[in-house]
Amino acid sequence: MTDQPETHPEIIDSHCHLDFPDFAADLPAVLARAKAAGVGRMVTICTGLAAEPTVRAIAETHAPVFYAAGTHPMSAAKEPLARLDQLLGMTRHPKMVGIGETGLDYHYTADSRDIQIESLVIHIAAARQSGLPLIIHARDADDDMAAILTEEHRKGGFGCVMHCFSSGRGLAEAALELGFYLSMSGIATFKNSTELRDIFAGAPLDRILLETDAPYLAPPPHRGRRNEPAYSAITAATGAEVFGMEYADFARQTTLNFERLFTKAAGWRG
Repeated sequence: MTDQPETHPEIIDSHCHLDFPDFAADLPAVLARAKAAGVGRMVTICTGLAAEPTVRAIAETHAPVFYAAGTHPMSAAKEPLARLDQLLGMTRHPKMVGIGETGLDYHYTADSRDIQIESLVIHIAAARQSGLPLIIHARDADDDMAAILTEEHRKGGFGCVMHCFSSGRGLAEAALELGFYLSMSGIATFKNSTELRDIFAGAPLDRILLETDAPYLAPPPHRGRRNEPAYSAITAATGAEVFGMEYADFARQTTLNFERLFTKAAGWRG
């Protein structure tokens, strides 16, 4: 595996959950380790709109942290349906840079399919109208996800990242055809993820992002323990190997990719 160099070029953790209780006791230390590993910026993701003030406060307090807000599909049936005007109002905050995470999850919550789809379409409208990228969670819902994203994109374009991509080749191809991005998480580093690495290897390099989904999905040698933004450097090393690149070159390209999609974060001057 390609090792990250002693002086780390900037990488970006495009998806983490810094408001989760896992980080309550040591968030400053977590952020310090991220900086030491070369993680220059992070996007902390709100998975339910009731938590948006807490997530926003983290971004306001810590300069490298931006945030996104939405209703996670597994919560779509348990929380009030997000309103378009509500989401658009949140986008006025200077550090709110994405819509989501939203999407479809039929692994545990297939019984709420209809409300998940309704919620997803509202989030798509918010991304389309705000110009901020949509952040998609997709699990065991490849066919519906590909169909909805394709149909909605015909109604008017929007940017999108398939967060923590671990779905099948068909959904990857559908997303890439629409101009969307695939985000590489710690799953790509797992020994049994050969097929997933092959999907990434076949994708355009300029459509790849990095993320941790912390506190979940820690890569080896931390697997089974709490994930944190610093470990995106481990995923970046795997990504560099997948694309046959030096770590610094892969880091530089994924940072450019992030800035192309998350234009509000790229333009931030705090």
